[in-house]
Amino acid sequence: MASRAVSGYLLCAVALVFLVLLQGTQSVYIQYQGFQVQLKSVKKLNDLVGQWVPSPGLQDQSPQPSVCHHPALPLDLRPICASKDAASIFQGLRTIANDDCELCVNVACTGCS
Repeated sequence: MASRAVSGYLLCAVALVFLVLLQGTQSVYIQYQGFQVQLKSVKKLNDLVGQWVPSPGLQDQSPQPSVCHHPALPLDLRPICASKDAASIFQGLRTIANDDCELCVNVACTGCS
């Protein structure tokens, strides 16, 4: 009886791990200007752009878009900040994300259904 309970718990644990891994592989990605980022990161970018107001001195000192200095900027977006075209890349990503990327309307989107 105890071995049956352990077997049931083990089966549940394996199923849970499988579901977590499967969920991670179901991410929607956007490929744009040589960068591949997750759609959820671009949605986070939209939120950050709307709420982030950097200090005026920071804007004058840095050629990077101000959102590059936000501590909550997703990790997969950070390499874009090193590009000289970072501002236009961020704008392009935000536009693509708003174009029903989850429905694969835009060819830059992969992993959607």
